[in-house]
Amino acid sequence: MANGDADTWFVDTNVLVYANIAQAPLHPVALTRLQQLARSGATLWISRQVLREYLAVVTRPQGWSAPQPLARTVARVRYFQHRFRVANETAAVTIRLLTLLRTIPARVLRFMMRTS
Repeated sequence: MANGDADTWFVDTNVLVYANIAQAPLHPVALTRLQQLARSGATLWISRQVLREYLAVVTRPQGWSAPQPLARTVARVRYFQHRFRVANETAAVTIRLLTLLRTIPARVLRFMMRTS
């Protein structure tokens, strides 16, 4: 993003979890990065799979957080559907995705946790 041009990014589940749960590892990093991308005009994508994974992760106990209330989680997923572009899941979409990835640079926003 050094040139200031808008980019296209795919946001992974863990980034959504970290950005939306204050007790999550890397919360400030994930939240700040999503905010930076939004301000830059970047196009942010998620998939229906990411939405399902988000629901599964935040509604079960984590080492750093109790399960989130279902009403709050559903509200967040509805927000994500309006905030991000959502890739639908059909065979045609997969074919188109693979074609796009060969022709248009895209990045995946993901955080990896190191274990000691």
